[in-house]
Amino acid sequence: MDSAVPAASLRQLSACSEPYAREDIARVALFDGVPLAGVWGILERCPYYELNDNQTLISPVDSTRRLYLILHGACSVHLESRSSEPVATIGAGSSVGELSIIDDSPPSAFVIARGGCRVLAIGPEEFWALLDISREIAINLLALLAQRIRGNNATVSQSRRLQKEYKRHASVDGLTGVHNRRRLDELLPRYLGRADQGSGALCLIMTDIDHFKNFNDTYGHSTGDDVLLKVAQVLETRSRPTDFVARYGGEEFTVVLPTTQSEQALMVAERLRSSVEQLELTQKDGTRLGPLTISLGIAQALPGESPQSLIERADKALYAAKKSGRNRSVLAPAKEPGVNAG
Repeated sequence: MDSAVPAASLRQLSACSEPYAREDIARVALFDGVPLAGVWGILERCPYYELNDNQTLISPVDSTRRLYLILHGACSVHLESRSSEPVATIGAGSSVGELSIIDDSPPSAFVIARGGCRVLAIGPEEFWALLDISREIAINLLALLAQRIRGNNATVSQSRRLQKEYKRHASVDGLTGVHNRRRLDELLPRYLGRADQGSGALCLIMTDIDHFKNFNDTYGHSTGDDVLLKVAQVLETRSRPTDFVARYGGEEFTVVLPTTQSEQALMVAERLRSSVEQLELTQKDGTRLGPLTISLGIAQALPGESPQSLIERADKALYAAKKSGRNRSVLAPAKEPGVNAG
């Protein structure tokens, strides 16, 4: 792997004429509005170098402290290694390496030439002399550093937004938009823990679309997906803001009801069942679909009960609802504390 290239190994551009060099430097942001005549005596002591394509200008392992003015060409900036994806590209008129001189610490990134690249190398002694002699350069430097900090803050903010978005996608069912099984598995233990700590009773509803397979086979999978979406929307909109709705798998959904007794949960289940029954479903061509119903099983959590036990009891109540004719809600029988727990 190519390491940082020491200045001695770069080809100095001794043939570069002075007026041409002044014109290049005048285009560098650090020297914006700076009368070059007053600082030229310092700059003319600084060498020009030319880099070939893919040659390293700055490396974290480089002990050399220099400010580089990019006069022609461009460089890419890499954080982890030379071969990592570039995080930025800096072109003619930019500068790089200031912080290494200011805080006397190694560079934090790789800077690599892309195509031919011509730079002016300013050492620490010349750097501080320029700041002493020119107030404009000091102001420009502060402005450039502030701009980079703002850019870094924007990058961090964007990264956090993306992390939140990725996290949301990881916890949401892609088809229906409600929470997924993974999110249920994460949160149900917390809900049960709060209930055990005295926040109130907790109930769980398991619900399933009646005869969904026949419905899917008759009208097609695309229409079946639309039905799943409509049912999920009913469960979401007809539940309370504090309730938690998730797609458990296939055509089965769960609704977690915090601070809810079984009698109240049964009323909620009946409201959901009735709302789905009243849905008027049509295909894209306007053809009216057959009636749609759901069956529901409700279980109230027992003290110390495990998530799996609660789900199993609600699932048995759901099975009883289907066995007794479907399109109804069944409440799981209460058990002695500790039975099927943890």
